Amino acid sequence: MSIQSVEGESSRRRRRVVIPALTTLGILVVWQVVVQVGLVPNYLLPTPVQVIDALVGDVALLAGHAATTLVEAAIGLALGVALGFAMAVLMDRFEGFYLAFEPLMTISQTIPTVAIAPLLVLWFGYGLAPKVVLVVISTFFPITVSLVSGFQSVDPDMIDLMRTMRASRWQVFWQVKMPAAADQFFSGLRISATYAIVGAVIAEWLGGFSGLGVYMTRVRKSFSYDRMFAVIIIISALSLALMKLVDVLQRVLMPWKRAEGKQS
Repeated sequence: MSIQSVEGESSRRRRRVVIPALTTLGILVVWQVVVQVGLVPNYLLPTPVQVIDALVGDVALLAGHAATTLVEAAIGLALGVALGFAMAVLMDRFEGFYLAFEPLMTISQTIPTVAIAPLLVLWFGYGLAPKVVLVVISTFFPITVSLVSGFQSVDPDMIDLMRTMRASRWQVFWQVKMPAAADQFFSGLRISATYAIVGAVIAEWLGGFSGLGVYMTRVRKSFSYDRMFAVIIIISALSLALMKLVDVLQRVLMPWKRAEGKQS
């Protein structure tokens, strides 16, 4: 690799960091000025400084609530991935299963999670179960769709070649179909990771003892909008952290992607 190409790549990396950072800083400055000059009443919209003060002031309390939400999201995401994987395998293996459940899966995603949450609380109470179930409902669909699409994208000639070599059905699945679907699987997993946090928070709105959703409900009743924005920042940070974890996991489990990136 030449010195010019290295310098060009370094410049592109700096731009990918500097430009979004400057854009975010500009938005925060405009936000601060708009509220301070009175264009928007402060009792309706807190300033960024007030939000940061609220975040720092309640950091210990928010950390406890965030831990609860993260546990709910992690358990639900793990179960959602397992369910989505099982559904995708069955839909790829049995055409009748695909025809039977593909429409039902699509319909399940047209129902707002806010409408499902009260029923789950009514059925399972205010504990961990309704939160986990709602996260599972929110996360299994992207996994299933991405895997089924990946399985169907396999080159038929590769499958025929494996069969001529007397490979078993499971050998074809693990050595041909899974590598072909891996990229799309991780794309679906990134979407599910963000849905997991949001699903857990929505479930906590309807009832619970701790969690970011419970905290948001309490501060909303006291009209503490600075604390509301502080919670939003934490929810975004947790979602971004999970997405970054998925990226790291993809690099570890798909080393050929790193090699392709270095060659390009």
